[in-house]
Order: sequence, then structure tokens, then C-alpha cells
Amino acid sequence: MSDERGEKGGGEAGPRRKPRRPRGTAPLRRSLLHVDARGRARMVDVGGKAATRREAVALGVVEMGAAAFEALESGRLAKGDALAVARLAGIQAAKRTSEIVPLCHPLALESVDVDVTLDRAGRRAIVTATARITGKTGVEMEALTAVAAAGLALYDMIKALDKGAAIKEIVLVRKSGGRSGEYRR
Repeated sequence: MSDERGEKGGGEAGPRRKPRRPRGTAPLRRSLLHVDARGRARMVDVGGKAATRREAVALGVVEMGAAAFEALESGRLAKGDALAVARLAGIQAAKRTSEIVPLCHPLALESVDVDVTLDRAGRRAIVTATARITGKTGVEMEALTAVAAAGLALYDMIKALDKGAAIKEIVLVRKSGGRSGEYRR
């Protein structure tokens, strides 16, 4: 008997094998804190770290056609105020990042700001998110998640006019605080 891929199988499972440890994980363990001694994913223990003021800024771009941009800019989208919806989606997503990204710690964010700027010449919406906390771990993932969700919300609001719209360039622009200090793109 063969399955859809042409592999033979009789419906019975063969002997169970131990999962293999990824090869060459020793050098990675020194730089990737989310990997344990056996190369398995784990959540970082931040219990012994001191709380510091942390901030992260992320940016993303939603490119769209002329009709979608005109409707977005003029506020004439059938679903309503797309910019307000995008801002709210970004804030909500930042607050729920640990539910979306498996190894993120749940954080008590102090503030999240999401802004959407329209660029007429490029027919695009530029989404910026800033997350802040005084805590033991950074807020980069929260800022990035906010941008991604705001971009998805914008896409949802304009997709009836432009299914070819594209969410692009989601990047960390800068971060401050914590052991690694400052980062600027």
C-alpha cells in the first residue's frame, strides 16, 4: 500500500526514533539564547535580569494601486476609517505578541504608538510602531508585530479595490535599553 507521496506504509507505525539533535548547535548556543544545550527551542530565563527602560521602533510599508490609495486617502473605503482600524489592530497585536510569537515573554507594555503616514508619490502607507516598557526583556517583537498587524488590517480594508497590494519592508528601525544597548538601522 502507498500513500499520496508514493511511500509504502501498512498503517502501522515503525519503531519510534529519538528526535535528532540539530548538527552544529554548539556555536549557535553561544549567540542564540532561545536554544538549550541539546539544540531545542526554549524560552529565555529573564528572572535574574534587572529591569531597564526599553523602547523599540519598527516600520513597514503597504504598497497599493491608484484606486485603493485614492479611496484610502479620501476616507471613502466601504469598511470605514482604515487608518483608525490599522492603528487599533497594531496596538492590539502588540499587547498579544506572546500569543502569536511562541518564545516571547508576555509583557506589561507601558505604551504602544502606531502611526500611518500616506505617501502619495509612492502610493503607499508607511506604518510606524513604537513600544515602551521598563522591564527585563526588550519590546522589539511587540513593535514588529504591531507593524505587521497594522499592515494586515490595511490590506483587509483595501483588498476589495486592490488584491495585489503588498506588505513590505517590515524592519526594526531602532531599539534602546537592555544589555545589548542601542541599535539603529
